[in-house]
Amino acid sequence: MREIVLDTETTGLNPADGHRVVEIGCIELLNHVPTGRTFQKYINPERLMPAEAEAIHGLTDQFLADQPLMEEVIGDFLEFIGDDQLVIHNAEFDMRFLNAELERLDRPKLDPDRAVDTVGMARRKFPGAQASLDALCRRFEIDNSGRNFHGALLDAQLLAEVYLELIGGRQPGLELAAEAARAEAAQASAPRAPRAHAPSAEELARHAAFVATLEEPIWSK
Repeated sequence: MREIVLDTETTGLNPADGHRVVEIGCIELLNHVPTGRTFQKYINPERLMPAEAEAIHGLTDQFLADQPLMEEVIGDFLEFIGDDQLVIHNAEFDMRFLNAELERLDRPKLDPDRAVDTVGMARRKFPGAQASLDALCRRFEIDNSGRNFHGALLDAQLLAEVYLELIGGRQPGLELAAEAARAEAAQASAPRAPRAHAPSAEELARHAAFVATLEEPIWSK
């Protein structure tokens, strides 16, 4: 099963107010395991960055001016996510922005039903508790000390770990079983000490007694 953990950074809170996506970050999972394949792009929003948004993600007008436009990025992004399930923290926000960008480029919108919202998952699992990404990292003891600013790829990487915990976490029993199987396999493949094949004196005596009971044994010829 292929899933894409996804995050975006934007110039503001609502695309209807002219706000745009400035970064997309994605992590590929196969059977809930990160494969190492990622997608990350900064995007020139073709507008000025509000100070309050810059304070969140640290992306400046000067930096973004040299980045590609959304029309140059969108094809690679859509190819990376394919038709697979999307895992997003507060999915409604990111899907609304991505679909606004797709609509602007006359591209088909993404189906909201393909997105799994980890905020909803967290609230169902821990009613009344904080469901922010930082709060969930603290709950699951996931190191987010490098998160001085929000960043789409970094947040997607943290979310991938949070998502694993939300769907059941690491299963120690399975890991112990796997370790036992590896140990058994290693023992089975280990070189064995050669057996000494020379017969003992007692074995020779028993063999001679047995041969004496035979009629014209070939060993005596």
